[in-house]
Amino acid sequence: MSRPFVTEAVMVAIYGQLLSPPAPVQYIVPYTTILELYEFQSSADPMMDNPTDDQHVKTKINELISYLEEPLNKKKIERALAVPWAKSPSILFGDQASITIVNAMDTAQYGEYFDPIETELILTSQRLDIPILTDQVELIARIIESESPVQVFDIDDFDFAMDDEPLDQV
Repeated sequence: MSRPFVTEAVMVAIYGQLLSPPAPVQYIVPYTTILELYEFQSSADPMMDNPTDDQHVKTKINELISYLEEPLNKKKIERALAVPWAKSPSILFGDQASITIVNAMDTAQYGEYFDPIETELILTSQRLDIPILTDQVELIARIIESESPVQVFDIDDFDFAMDDEPLDQV
């Protein structure tokens, strides 16, 4: 059985260890974060301070976009877009990792405290009862501060998160 996490598409693109995990993992990715990849792709603003790192990140984003646009993967994603909260069939990345796209709907429940994508991550995590995986320390702090009923892991703690038992199984 694979370990599920809610995360953003850009996290999967730029953190290579996420696509070569030590055990099976499934990333649940809100569709709006897929759209965000296109914004990053077309933006002239650097994503990283170091130009070499910035070019590498943009290359990885382009690779993920190309993979998701392959006909079979695109068809899987389009299936999820027909109904709110529908999930796509899994899109495989090697033997251990897969992505499932969810047509998350921002209901503005957390709208004042979190931006729309953060809100979708939290609502998806709540709805599916699976933890969030992020590199945004500020988001983690706001989730804790707001007492949002979700579990969240920093990407730096990915190996720990993979070993951690889901709360309902402890």
